[in-house]
Amino acid sequence: MGNSVGQRAFQNARLQKRQKADVLPLLGQALELHKKGRLPEARAAYRQLLQIAPNQFIALHMLGVLESDAKNYQQAEILLSRAVGVDPRSAEAHMSLGVALNGLKRHDEARESYRKALALRPNYALALANLGNASAALDLHLEALDSYDRALAIDGNLAEAHNGRGSALCRLRNYDEALASLNRALSIKPDYAAALANRAVALRELQRFDEAMADCNRAIALAPDDVNGWLWRANVLLQTQQIAQALPDCERALAIAPDSDQAHLVLGLCLAGLGRVDEALASFDKALDIQPDLESAISSKIFTLDFVADASVERHQQARRVWWERIGAQIASEAAAPHDNSRDPDRRLVLGYVSSDFNAHSAAFIFKPVLQHHDRAQFEIVCYSCSSKVDATTREFQAITDRWRDASQWTDDRLAAQIRADRVDILIDLSGHTRGNRLGVFARKPAPIQAHGWGHGTGTGLPTIDYLFSDPVAIPSAVRHLFAETVVDLPCFVTLTPLPAGIARAEAPAISNGFVTFGVFNRISKISDEAAAVWSRILERVPDSRLLIKDVALDDQLVRDKLLTRFAACRLPAERVDLLGATLRDEHLASFNRVDIALDPFPQNGGVSTWEALQMGVPVVAMLGSSLPSRAAGAILTALGLPDWVADSEEAYVEIVAGRAAEIGELDKLRRALPAQINAAAAGDAVSYARAVDDAYRAMWTRHCSGGV
Repeated sequence: MGNSVGQRAFQNARLQKRQKADVLPLLGQALELHKKGRLPEARAAYRQLLQIAPNQFIALHMLGVLESDAKNYQQAEILLSRAVGVDPRSAEAHMSLGVALNGLKRHDEARESYRKALALRPNYALALANLGNASAALDLHLEALDSYDRALAIDGNLAEAHNGRGSALCRLRNYDEALASLNRALSIKPDYAAALANRAVALRELQRFDEAMADCNRAIALAPDDVNGWLWRANVLLQTQQIAQALPDCERALAIAPDSDQAHLVLGLCLAGLGRVDEALASFDKALDIQPDLESAISSKIFTLDFVADASVERHQQARRVWWERIGAQIASEAAAPHDNSRDPDRRLVLGYVSSDFNAHSAAFIFKPVLQHHDRAQFEIVCYSCSSKVDATTREFQAITDRWRDASQWTDDRLAAQIRADRVDILIDLSGHTRGNRLGVFARKPAPIQAHGWGHGTGTGLPTIDYLFSDPVAIPSAVRHLFAETVVDLPCFVTLTPLPAGIARAEAPAISNGFVTFGVFNRISKISDEAAAVWSRILERVPDSRLLIKDVALDDQLVRDKLLTRFAACRLPAERVDLLGATLRDEHLASFNRVDIALDPFPQNGGVSTWEALQMGVPVVAMLGSSLPSRAAGAILTALGLPDWVADSEEAYVEIVAGRAAEIGELDKLRRALPAQINAAAAGDAVSYARAVDDAYRAMWTRHCSGGV
């Protein structure tokens, strides 16, 4: 037996010696192939070597790196964990394992691996940069910045750290500084696709769309299999109203990364913009399945529900509660702090308005009259502008306010701190869940009283927002208990700035045309299949009538073709439909002179477009639904003394339009009377409307001073 054991030991020793002899040439061959970029052959050589020597550290490490580079992160983790087990003193192996773990979205474990690498080699710049990447993936952007800065202190030419720093600064809204970091990354590494994609994000936020598009195109050309180039180009196309062109980019992004929450989100935004509401909601839900607290997906879903015909008030408010439960409640729990504003009921109050739309945006036409006509003896006005878009309208707002704060590149924490420092008494959100909102600031409750109105006007779902401006038609008393906010009635839930001077109004065009023209000047995403079918019935009822549709999106031929195809499916021939795209505002308003009756869409009604039609003397027919988005036009018409133009069913809608279209003389008479009728109504007179708002603010403050909200 002793001889047998000795014989086996001798054979094992000979085998190990032979393996060592085989390993070194194979390792040299594999490394040479790797160096020359012949990666499939290198991968095969490493695997062959590991069959002979399963614990060969270099082969485990290098093959793990190759698998990680190929995004085979699970296989990479197995190999690199074995490598770390063989040599736990290798900083490089710990760092490489961190990359694989980060790829598997196990970011906390990745950070631990990077820290182990740094414990072994404190000046390991690349490990610091990767630690920053893992921290950024966990939304720990300040920690990420610290890691990038430490990396750059060691190696100022590390492009990866400059790129990561730029990306983190974008997430912190510091776009100017982000741009500087990304420019530095690209000066070091000109063909750095990831840095190009990140720079496109900063440029887009700075409204430099042509440059952003150029960077996206370069990123795609350099790295067509990287999701980010496609994704950010889709974002740029969306923001520049090229929705149809954005759709293929979203689909390409999802083909590359089916589990990308951002790709599902942007696809949803494209589909919503094209009026494909059910598909859009499904995309937002997919994004939320991947990332349940993806704030932009929750808000986008809330906004898109406005277009769902059978969405009840309960469903709308439940969607808002999801935002609070997943996003707002955590913010509020960490930010709660008392306010020490003087509770003098009669003193001059500081009003703070927060919006991304202090510029040439339709929402600005709604809230501008309020700010213009506040009683300045009672109120000081502070505006917090959250968009980098600056134009003539911005300058008008700057002239209106007592204090102007450019918060476009401020974090929510910084903005909330400034609001407290400005000692704002009543803080007003003008955005709701629309793009560019700062609801995270309102969750922090930096002012003792907070309100929401005008910009979206459908409620936010934030218990930290105390009041919601509306009216009895828009939000009936029977459903007010469903809202997180207390509803405060105004003459109408919205008003509109008066028409510019010099806009001429014409007689009813049917008098000279000999036929009736119906107009729809709303976003085409508001044109539901139900509305299109009803409009088709109207044109069948009214001989020789025509339909004029105007929207900026109609500059896109693909959008025009798809809209006409939808109408054709409703038996509405293309030759009876005229399409107009973007124009300057004066030309836009003058286009109403071509319209006899405006047809308000449903379930998502018009707002600004409804007001503009009426101001131009064009009567509007609307259908009253159950949710606020489907009651907006009805609320406006009722507030202006036109309740008989509001239908409660599709049949009634058709009958109102057909009946009025048969009375051209009466239409023309109403057309001449409407401007004076609007000016006489509290909802249409800017000064009266602003006084009602002033009274509401004072009542809120008095209640607060007496121990209420």
